[in-house]
Amino acid sequence: MATMTRKARGSQSLIDRTKAVFFSSRGFPIILTFTVLAILFVLFRMKGVELDYQVNYINKEIDEVSVENKDLKARKARLMSVDKLRDMAKTHGLAQPRQNQIIVIP
Repeated sequence: MATMTRKARGSQSLIDRTKAVFFSSRGFPIILTFTVLAILFVLFRMKGVELDYQVNYINKEIDEVSVENKDLKARKARLMSVDKLRDMAKTHGLAQPRQNQIIVIP
């Protein structure tokens, strides 16, 4: 029974000493400073991760748009081919221009 009261007193005095350190005029500002620094560190890391996700998303969109751009350029090249233009001219009843229809602009 005597040992339990000593342990209880020892733990009680440990709690009292811890409270005294935390709430003393020297301990509280130090603990508060470390707490604020820890919170700021976590916030900056979270912001960095968030920005990394945004950068990856934008890079993915850039890749998709560049693939679409290549497809559109290939489609334009197919539509502007000489054979395709001749077929379209026949479809719309167009013919080669005569010599007097050609105007050269200097």
